[in-house]
Amino acid sequence: MKNTIKKTLQTSTLALISVLVGVGLTACGTASKSSNASPSAATPSASTAATATPTPEAKKLSGKIVVYSAGPADLATKIQKGFQAKTGVEVEMFQGTTGKILARMEAEKANPVVDVVVLASLPSAIGMTKSGLTLPFKEAKNADKLISDYSDKEGNYFSYSLSALGIAYNTKTVTIPPKEWSDLTKPEWKDKINIPDPAQSGSALDFMTGYANKNGDSAWDLFGKVKANGAIIAGANQEAMDPVISGAKSIVMASVDYMTYASKAKGEPIDLIYPASGTVISPRPAMIMKTSKNVDSAKAFIEYLLSDEAQKMVTDSYLLSGRSDIQVQGRVSAKDIPVIKVDWNWMNDNQAGVTQKFTQLFKK
Repeated sequence: MKNTIKKTLQTSTLALISVLVGVGLTACGTASKSSNASPSAATPSASTAATATPTPEAKKLSGKIVVYSAGPADLATKIQKGFQAKTGVEVEMFQGTTGKILARMEAEKANPVVDVVVLASLPSAIGMTKSGLTLPFKEAKNADKLISDYSDKEGNYFSYSLSALGIAYNTKTVTIPPKEWSDLTKPEWKDKINIPDPAQSGSALDFMTGYANKNGDSAWDLFGKVKANGAIIAGANQEAMDPVISGAKSIVMASVDYMTYASKAKGEPIDLIYPASGTVISPRPAMIMKTSKNVDSAKAFIEYLLSDEAQKMVTDSYLLSGRSDIQVQGRVSAKDIPVIKVDWNWMNDNQAGVTQKFTQLFKK
């Protein structure tokens, strides 16, 4: 039954991608249920910028916006409550994987209801922009502070936060952790490696596609050798990590850093390294839909994501800030991580093929 459901979800989502965005299936780490949170009593921070034309916050905002957000769930809920407290605008939020969000949008395409979409993978946002689904907001406050590599210069999408992929390991069972991706082919890691499913995890798919983009055939040679060493696809990010935390496995290849660090902060025996040869940073883009029925409030939501207040929520959730001017003391920032230079447009065009090839490799 599980196999049938999984096959159905994969088939329908891949079909969706070709129709909706022309990109491969992407998804975030874990799904959570919908929530309609009430406004928080927190005191909002004041806006200090003055512009020649009124910003969305300067206008009288009212009504409701619908937001579809790929997790993390706690962060999405805090942002929802913070924005409601600041503006008085109701936020109806659906939280789920990127694949589920895209599937929901496909089901609603005859009568779209979503105003703002937050995904867990940049190529999907590029595809949606190319398909004409996004509403540009070039003048958004603090947009000029975003890392330019991960956001659209015309304001179609804003990567307000980032995560990076690394090698996570159990600190109790692993005394000398691997330092490079190629180390995962060594005999000491035989049958001890989990890999997040790129058909479920957008960040994992970003890594697989980015690594393939950079390394070509040698990437597939590495993936094949890791598979021959007993590595298995183990669900989305949390499902891949849990057996490592318990000690049933030792390593997660392409583990999402913020989830690893959040578990470590809770006292779990897990840590992470970024290979010196480079890894892929997975942006989390937010965008306004062209069909939004409350554009002013949708614009205000984007500006809230980019604000100091929301960015503190981002870094408190162990995600990397999408802003180049924010540095958290004692924590790595995006500029400090060894990054593989990737072609995001190539990734947008090739994600479906990478997903299929990777899945077939691990089903052999």
